[in-house]
Amino acid sequence: MKVAIIHYWLVGMRGGERVLEEFIRLYPDADIFTHVADVEALSPLLAGQRIFQTSVSRLPGARKHYQKYLGFMPRALEELDLSAYDLVISSESGPAKGVIAPPHAPHICYVHSPMRYIWDHYPSYSSRLGRLSRAYFSRLAHRLRIWDVTTAARVDCFVANSNFVARRIRAYYNRDACVVHPPVDLEAYRLPKADSPRETYLFVSQLVPYKRADLVIEAFRGQNRRLIVVGDGSQRSELERDLPPNVTLLGRVENDDLPHLYQTAKALIFPAEEDFGIVPVEAMACGTPVLAYGRGGARDSVVEGKTGLFFDRQDTSAINDVLDSFEAVESTFDPVQIHAHASGFGAERFRREFSAVVEQVLADHSSKT
Repeated sequence: MKVAIIHYWLVGMRGGERVLEEFIRLYPDADIFTHVADVEALSPLLAGQRIFQTSVSRLPGARKHYQKYLGFMPRALEELDLSAYDLVISSESGPAKGVIAPPHAPHICYVHSPMRYIWDHYPSYSSRLGRLSRAYFSRLAHRLRIWDVTTAARVDCFVANSNFVARRIRAYYNRDACVVHPPVDLEAYRLPKADSPRETYLFVSQLVPYKRADLVIEAFRGQNRRLIVVGDGSQRSELERDLPPNVTLLGRVENDDLPHLYQTAKALIFPAEEDFGIVPVEAMACGTPVLAYGRGGARDSVVEGKTGLFFDRQDTSAINDVLDSFEAVESTFDPVQIHAHASGFGAERFRREFSAVVEQVLADHSSKT
């Protein structure tokens, strides 16, 4: 069976690319199609695959400024010739699902997120643009929404990475989706070998507005609590200019150093409304409770009172309230139980569940043809 995998862009190794690695482990001979690829930024597994880039890659500076070519991506996807393939898997977060699969090949779309910047995050994204850019993007986003909804009809089966994303697929595409949670590297994230002192709170994320690092830092201002912030992004310089003395901003850390930070944290603070959120599962795999905003994908991974607590508003008072509540019951959280819960989100489980979806789709497609 010849398999084509379409991924929006390959310029680094984040959650979407970790899912892509699992697709390759399931289908080692699959070909990858993407708008633009930086092979040097990829894992050896992905870099060793056959990777075909769309016409977007030939535009000036595309490897660095690919997002500025968003308006060219729909046509670039439709230009791909997939007639030789028996199964098409698209990995959707940026434009990917809009390919034209041959009639004999079922198309399964794994959705990390419908494109946030044209749907639910559009007002926030648009407000940060200049006047001319905002006028241009308003017209582009309108056309992309029409194309995005239209191309949903080209997909035989949607698979969402969380129940939150499944509800958004229903809202925007009027399609049902089954849920297969993304994989977490449980080999890298484990319980500490010995009881390590847990003295600081932890925030791990890109430093971009919707991740709400600013909110967490402000909640710790003037508090007798310590916070470590891990991450980098467009907000970093702004955050560093007025950092409270009890907050340490480490910036980007190596993957090998991150488990120790989880293992020595009192709790992870997770204030964003995420599609799923790998970071809370990584923390829980290290036995660390999670204090999460009670909307979005965190509802799929965090168990109230067992592996963490939820707060219901994205403001500093809600974060301080949940910190007080957590410290009152901190001793009741069992790192071993938290780790055991996180173990249900491993890569083997992902491959098993996704394979079952593929088998069912292939059987249904075969019966119709």
